[in-house]
Amino acid sequence: MAIEHLKADDGAERVADVLARDGCAVIDGLVGRDVLERFRAEMQPWLDATRSGPDDFSGRRTRRTGGLVARSATARELITNPTVLGAVKRVLAHGTTFHLHLTQVIAIGPGEAAQPIHRDQWAFDFFPFPKGYEVQCNTLWALTDFSEANGATRVVPGSHRFEDKLQLRPEDTEPAEMEAGSALLYTGALYHGGGANRTDAVRMGINVTYALSWLRQEENQYLSVPREIARELPEDLLRLIGYARGAYALGYVDDLRDPLDVLRSDHAPDGFGDLARARDQLRRP
Repeated sequence: MAIEHLKADDGAERVADVLARDGCAVIDGLVGRDVLERFRAEMQPWLDATRSGPDDFSGRRTRRTGGLVARSATARELITNPTVLGAVKRVLAHGTTFHLHLTQVIAIGPGEAAQPIHRDQWAFDFFPFPKGYEVQCNTLWALTDFSEANGATRVVPGSHRFEDKLQLRPEDTEPAEMEAGSALLYTGALYHGGGANRTDAVRMGINVTYALSWLRQEENQYLSVPREIARELPEDLLRLIGYARGAYALGYVDDLRDPLDVLRSDHAPDGFGDLARARDQLRRP
């Protein structure tokens, strides 16, 4: 099955429909190269300081640089891209809320081998989520062009409906080739893996993922984003980071306070949680 490529103006609903069907989609030209250049300039010191991975899964010739919310204003634009968030909201609509799960630049160096094919939702201690119940939705923004030769992420379209813990090979996959500024979206249940880089150039992508708010974040956003920076961020981004209650009652502070009440003294309290939605969830079969 081929990977479907969508246009930047196709809209979140169309993207979500393809994700429901295939588990993955590429949105071509979602941002311009000027945006990528800004991001590179902001992140270059951190990229240069990052060491290669410690094992075969993370990649011994691959560097993974996180903490993008604190380190890059441009990253915040990508994280809150309306088309992406609109699609994620639809994919994870069965949950009350979702939050930012991971931010990371993945730089696959020359000579890197293909990554084992896996599901990202295995990070949740390999819990066997019901087939069709998505807990995660991911983006991989192409910071450089992605080609089969330089390690384009390899995916198995439709595999979000496969059985769990399958041992798939790179030969079972398709390369998500795309130009810089495009974005691959895929669900947490999709089988995929980084490709082998057979060129002499580094393949770079910006991995931003989202998960249901009742699941622990892979990247600890509260420590990755210093409090003095967090206080200056817009409320919608703060709530996405995790300064919000998950579902009805998860994540409050001491005497049932909203996390934003604690972070920012200028924030007006807005109650405990959405009890009406919680009751509605309880009535569902």
